Amino acid sequence: MSSQTPVSLSYRDAGVDIDAGDALVEAIKPFAKRTMREGVLAGIGGFGALFEVSKKFKEPVLVAGTDGVGTKLKLAFHLNRHDTVGIDLVAMSVNDILVQGAEPLFFLDYFACGRLDVAAATDVIKGIAQGCEQAGCALIGGETAEMPSMYPDGEYDLAGFAVGAVEKSKIIDGRKITPGDVVLGLASSGAHSNGYSLVRKILDVAKPDLSADFHGRPLADVLLAPTRIYVKPLLSLMSTMEVRGLVHITGGGLVENIPRVLQPHLTAELHRDAWTMPPLFAWLQQHGGVADDEMHRVFNCGIGMTVIVSKEHADAAEAELKRLGETVNRIGVIRERQGDEAQTIVI
Repeated sequence: MSSQTPVSLSYRDAGVDIDAGDALVEAIKPFAKRTMREGVLAGIGGFGALFEVSKKFKEPVLVAGTDGVGTKLKLAFHLNRHDTVGIDLVAMSVNDILVQGAEPLFFLDYFACGRLDVAAATDVIKGIAQGCEQAGCALIGGETAEMPSMYPDGEYDLAGFAVGAVEKSKIIDGRKITPGDVVLGLASSGAHSNGYSLVRKILDVAKPDLSADFHGRPLADVLLAPTRIYVKPLLSLMSTMEVRGLVHITGGGLVENIPRVLQPHLTAELHRDAWTMPPLFAWLQQHGGVADDEMHRVFNCGIGMTVIVSKEHADAAEAELKRLGETVNRIGVIRERQGDEAQTIVI
């Protein structure tokens, strides 16, 4: 028979800080409360959140999207800056469902770490709540997973999930896009949340001082600038005129995202001199020796969202978006595709 002394283990012996988890839940509640909107029946704290779709929708179609922040998190860890990545998380999902005409209704997050740092996690959640406020959607739930040995100390992963609604008759799927339509480009706030594996490689090569001034701001601030959320101005625009196509410029850049809304016989011809590429992208291209084609394939190059409207509506759409605070450029046109050419070309 074994002579081993019996052991008595608890969850804490596995490295999980129960008190920290409780503290985070309490820290989250006031931020989530600021995001509440009509339709929320039960939110943070229960086993599941409840949301009632507004009666203003006659034939509501639910649109769902999920995403993360990607390797931009690595830069946040390096700089010990956690106050913007939560906004990125919300933006990536709400902008994605917006392009189908949907109004974001609610958002849930997943935060996973090895050992919970309440201060860092609270900064992340504050950012998530701020993003939800910008998008007009409610933060109604989420999950915090503390998994010792799964993640190095000081690191975590984020995922988010947004649900919106659109009238069935107003779904935007690109089918109404025709030759002659105009492509408007809405300015990005920076690299948003895509291309950061290449960004970090360039930083490794260039070894810049991230605290140094870069066109009026520390380079670190420019690199961590949160993804712009386009929900409110574009919902306003769609309420006043027909929008034939919307494209969120994410992974794949300009040339791989716009074709997602085009019929096979169409091409978007973009004019590179129609907008000014922000200094960050010029710096990345110079220090990384990145070819133009690769820049257009990896980065948004200063255009975070494209809006496709008829030629007749282009002037009015541009004026309205500028009135709503967006920086807008007429960056291209839709035309018939020539043979097997690419469906988006930059000339």
